[in-house]
Amino acid sequence: MVKTGQPTINDVAREAGVSKKTVSRVINRSPLLNAETRARVEEVIAELGYIPNPQARALALRRNFLIGLVHDNPNAQMVMNVQQGILEALHGTEFELVVRPVDRGSATMSEDLRHFLERQRLFGVVILPPVSENDAVAKICTQIGCRYVRMGSARLDDDAHMVASNDREAVRAATQYLIGEGHRRIGLIAGPHGFRSARERRLGFEEALAGADIALPRSMVADGNYTFDSGLVAAARLLDVVPRPTAIFASNDEMAAGVMHAARQRGLDIPRDLSIVGFDDTPVAAHVWPPLTTVRWPIASMARSAALKLVAGIEGGDVVEEPSLFVSTLIRRASVQKPSG
Repeated sequence: MVKTGQPTINDVAREAGVSKKTVSRVINRSPLLNAETRARVEEVIAELGYIPNPQARALALRRNFLIGLVHDNPNAQMVMNVQQGILEALHGTEFELVVRPVDRGSATMSEDLRHFLERQRLFGVVILPPVSENDAVAKICTQIGCRYVRMGSARLDDDAHMVASNDREAVRAATQYLIGEGHRRIGLIAGPHGFRSARERRLGFEEALAGADIALPRSMVADGNYTFDSGLVAAARLLDVVPRPTAIFASNDEMAAGVMHAARQRGLDIPRDLSIVGFDDTPVAAHVWPPLTTVRWPIASMARSAALKLVAGIEGGDVVEEPSLFVSTLIRRASVQKPSG
């Protein structure tokens, strides 16, 4: 008997001689399936022309096949890198990405976010700092049954609900590198107030100086907000100090690029007159001249892991443990040398 109409998951399971759950695992790219079984199911799917129905499956799960990205971050490159990592994780699945900027300073931020999550019926959400540092946001996700993973510069939650980097240790090592090159007048361009990343990076910087018995006067610290323009303004302030710093650590690469611009406006040579270290290792770090010594922040890998944590175990599929802690490392390029004076 020839069957008409669209093939169903039951047809695939029957032809392949497996359960519906196994077919679902193949569809959802479960990595622990037997290779032979996976190949057989995929062959049957191709033979029958079966196309999974995300609407029907979403109805069964009472969730859409949507992963949200929630952020309030002025660094566009950072947000793009996060999107890249999430999309890599979702490639080949039925999941799509929805990006939602929020205003963490708004009195209605929590309720606005709740309404967004409820209205979209998201399967899960990746939350970027500094929003991720708000425990109330995680509580909202739990209350409405939305999976979540918080990204941060320090541990924020249990392993199932967070990915984090070692910003403090990484910046301490970068600053120790500058000290090892002979620098003792080292300026800091800090990140925005209220960002855990800014606090962790500043603490790492201060710990390195304290460990070398180097004082940090207030005049050697300038605030930025992770943008090029704020780095330009902060660098101008530091370079007006007498005697000026021989090295500057900027808390991200965008601000470090601003430092380079400010230094050249004053006729300073990099790195002969001023050494510069950034943080992130975004494309700008390799494209400026001289290429920027910086801390490589594995943000795309962190985002990929966060997304995989969200979709793990869907429809009873196998769960693969994803890492929660990621190590940032110093990338030495050409913007640092021993002080000339």
